[in-house]
Amino acid sequence: MEEERVEDAKKTILIVDDEEPIINLLEYNLEKEGYNILEARDGETGLKLAFEKKPDLILLDLMLPKIDGLTVCKRIRSSSLNIPIIMISARSEEIDKILGLELGADDYITKPFSLRELIARVKANLRKGEINNINNNLENSQSKTDEKDKIIHIGELYINLDKFEVKVREKPIELTLREFEVLKYLANQPGQVVTREALLEKVWGYEYYGDIRTVDVTIRRIREKIEQDTSSPKLLITKRGVGYYLSSKERDGEG
Repeated sequence: MEEERVEDAKKTILIVDDEEPIINLLEYNLEKEGYNILEARDGETGLKLAFEKKPDLILLDLMLPKIDGLTVCKRIRSSSLNIPIIMISARSEEIDKILGLELGADDYITKPFSLRELIARVKANLRKGEINNINNNLENSQSKTDEKDKIIHIGELYINLDKFEVKVREKPIELTLREFEVLKYLANQPGQVVTREALLEKVWGYEYYGDIRTVDVTIRRIREKIEQDTSSPKLLITKRGVGYYLSSKERDGEG
């Protein structure tokens, strides 16, 4: 535990919530874990702090004064900022969760929440970003003779792991970091079916908490960007009742 605190000691978390008891609770417990905390009581201030301070992670409430959480998330994702966003809300309806994820949130947790679970998710999202940075540094230090190892070709899909570039049929595709990580994980084992639970653990980085809808929504968003016909996918295929895999074969998907 001490090791994790030292590792995350300089990380800054922006809490955007209009409920003072929630802010105080999160601030107290996250500071105990060694994080620096920024706080905003409305969406407008949250956006301003996100762009000015560039925190390492944002805890974002859905219902906010001035600018709602979904709009805040959308504006951050439409910018060059690639900050992990965990949405927090008292509203547990499926449509709210799906909207949040479709707009680019990395994770979603509803009130009342377990502090232990929330902290686990915070650590997992931060750790994922650190691993990506380490991998990038390692790749950048390698010789150009290893360039071919940084490129994955699967049918019409091209992934440059070093530059975080994705192309389909020579057309550049814009993916969020989470979407890229899901695609990369599947691309490293083409043709092999990966369960939703495995994706949640390996890509999101925490134990399965019973919400695989997060994976399904992310897969759907990727399909909308890489498939010509999402009703009959050729690249990102569903194995019904099991999970997903990438295929280079010209065939109809199972949905």
